[in-house]
Amino acid sequence: MPLSRWSRAVLPMLTLALSACSPADAPAPAVGATPPKVEVLRLPSPAHAAQPDLVAAPDGALLMSWVEPMDEGGHRLRFSRRPAQSGDWQAPRTIAQGTKWFVNWADTPHVQALPDGSLWAHWLRSTGPSRMDYGIDLVRSGDGGATWSAPQLVHPAGTPGDHGFVTFWPQARDRLGIAWLDSRQKAAGGTHAHHDDGHHGGGAPMMLRAAIYGAGERQESEWPLDTSTCDCCTTSSAVTERGVVVVYRGRSTDEIRDTRIVRFDGERWTAPRDVHADGWRIAGCPVNGPVVVADGATVWVAWYTEAEGAPELRAARSTDAGDTFAAPVTLAKGPQVLGRLGLARGGGQQLVSWLEQTPDGRQALVLGRYDDAWRQTQHVRVATLSARGRASGIPRLQWHDEAAWLVWTDVSSDAPDLHGARVRWP
Repeated sequence: MPLSRWSRAVLPMLTLALSACSPADAPAPAVGATPPKVEVLRLPSPAHAAQPDLVAAPDGALLMSWVEPMDEGGHRLRFSRRPAQSGDWQAPRTIAQGTKWFVNWADTPHVQALPDGSLWAHWLRSTGPSRMDYGIDLVRSGDGGATWSAPQLVHPAGTPGDHGFVTFWPQARDRLGIAWLDSRQKAAGGTHAHHDDGHHGGGAPMMLRAAIYGAGERQESEWPLDTSTCDCCTTSSAVTERGVVVVYRGRSTDEIRDTRIVRFDGERWTAPRDVHADGWRIAGCPVNGPVVVADGATVWVAWYTEAEGAPELRAARSTDAGDTFAAPVTLAKGPQVLGRLGLARGGGQQLVSWLEQTPDGRQALVLGRYDDAWRQTQHVRVATLSARGRASGIPRLQWHDEAAWLVWTDVSSDAPDLHGARVRWP
């Protein structure tokens, strides 16, 4: 079975091990604390699937999507639904398939369920002669995923360069919000980002744009939100009582690439502002974006930085819907920290996942639990992976059925596979 492009690129660098995940490797809990229970999940995805997404639906269901290679060539985007408190994943359904997709370890497809019952999804499609000419195809389903609308590009057709790193949110009962990184001004300057060289510097910057789509699958509004962003860091969004907030990595003229936030009140967007002025100067993209959750007017953001010379995970809280943030706290720091964060809110606390390097050169998926002020209450090593480098992609985290659910990519027998775990606290 053919492998996706990112896996072919990184497989020569991998050292494989027999065990894909080892929940028994979890560090000892704090004195007096009852350790959480880590359960290995059986997932609905087939062998060699990768690029997972995990989304909580308004009715309490959990949606999992993934990309899988086709025997005849090309790729297929599929998803499965797990109803609230069901215990069973439903039979997977195909969203789309094609031979001219851009498949990447970091810039991956997403799905979104709206309160009206509709489903939305996106993937990346090659749009020009250059490898880095690709765009965002968007589709909608009104029948639970049985059928889907014809794909439409989010950005103007014929626009060269790369467009991706999408985040979705419910703008209304039947309206979808979407924000993405857009290279139209970079392409106009004759330069392209490149997700595999680790630099992504020079030339005109990428920009952050957003749009609203209605039930008729038409784009109702579209805006430029920030005209200078980091090239290829993931974006994230959350809905507050004062509108949606979007977090992303900015880019200043002197290459400071700190986490920024904007908010939309339904009529206009705020100007970009820093969540915190870390001052991380880096002439390239770390491919390590921020994450956000919200509850009422409270917003929690977590992000990766090397502002002080070492890899570090920081987090901050706002109690005014993102207008201001308290001083950040450090969640983890040291050369072992890889980042690639996940963030969810459940049980009145924040759940944060990230990857770390193990002493033997493998990777560990760590889950931490924090109170509202970002004080850690417990952490656990969920799994030890065989994958090295970028082959592990970006793990996904959601709160569902009173537990933390995680899905990630590992590698075995020279091919990617998806693995999952559920973490419950007593």
